[in-house]
Amino acid sequence: MHELEPYFNWRDHYISSEDERSPFFNKEYSEFEFSDRVYNYLLHPQWDNFGSSTLFIKILYADYEEGFTVIELIGEWNDAINNDIMTLKRDIIEHLMEEGIDKFILIGENVLNFHYSDDCYYEEWFEELEDGYIAMVNFHDHVVREFNEIHLDQYFVLGGELEDVSWRTYTPEQFYGKINSYVQKRLG
Repeated sequence: MHELEPYFNWRDHYISSEDERSPFFNKEYSEFEFSDRVYNYLLHPQWDNFGSSTLFIKILYADYEEGFTVIELIGEWNDAINNDIMTLKRDIIEHLMEEGIDKFILIGENVLNFHYSDDCYYEEWFEELEDGYIAMVNFHDHVVREFNEIHLDQYFVLGGELEDVSWRTYTPEQFYGKINSYVQKRLG
């Protein structure tokens, strides 16, 4: 896992540590010190620790005028033990929502597992969005099944075309346009 870097080709468009509205503003990164890990697996130091011991993120892009962000995730999403959704919601999502973000695109191709607890933070996040949404892109089939089995899919837009998106071929704005168009069709 230590070789899996967050996607870096959008750095010409956005860097969260240079965005004064980002929860990671002024964070300094090391290229050589591997301090975070998921269980026994070291993580590349470019991933951001938001307080979970098993799930890490990278805000790849945020557009405050359009009100959207793209967040890449890595690790194990564990609500049962770590209450990852509470920490993510309180420390990252709410910060971004205060800055005007109401459309969240979560990239989950590096999320290995999901462990459920309850849905109160998902429901809270969903209800606070009003006209926004949470789109889950490229999550593994078994993770999507877990979301569906416990009915968390009612809070997200996931599945269908969102399961296999070649998102790295787009600019952030093009990617958002594609996802937003798909979400509007699904919701409409």
